[in-house]
Amino acid sequence: MNLVLIGMPGSGKSTVGKILSRMLCMPLVDTDAMVEAAAGETIPELFAREGEAAFRDRETAAARQAAELDNTVIATGGGIILQPENMAALSATGLIFFRDRALEDILGEDHMGRPLVGKDPDKLRILYTQRIELYQKYAQYTISHTKTAEEAAARIAALYREACQP
Repeated sequence: MNLVLIGMPGSGKSTVGKILSRMLCMPLVDTDAMVEAAAGETIPELFAREGEAAFRDRETAAARQAAELDNTVIATGGGIILQPENMAALSATGLIFFRDRALEDILGEDHMGRPLVGKDPDKLRILYTQRIELYQKYAQYTISHTKTAEEAAARIAALYREACQP
């Protein structure tokens, strides 16, 4: 059973994923890194050259590929929830954990490498408003009120172990 992390850009999915990978002795894949590897360029470059729709197609391919793995921590891009087929594939082979980090905490960080956010905090607020219901809809577990990635990972690891016990 895979462990899938969803959440807003900047919510710490990649960081929490690395910690979980070590804690649970499971490999880690990151769908954004998979997209970049397949495209041979960064996500900002891909957005600039091909646009968001092409990126989303590549993201769906990465979601399907990640869903075929087993016993793997999967950190996803913030927009993975926008395509129902992504979440259908990922939830078929994994437990979905939503890192519900406070928007105020996310706003205080650098988002220059995120093409849909950049330097404009209002864009992040808009994304949050557009996506929060989807994160809640797809999450089997919501991890809120954690101040550190380590605290979030410990909570997720405990829930994952409990869910996977025979």
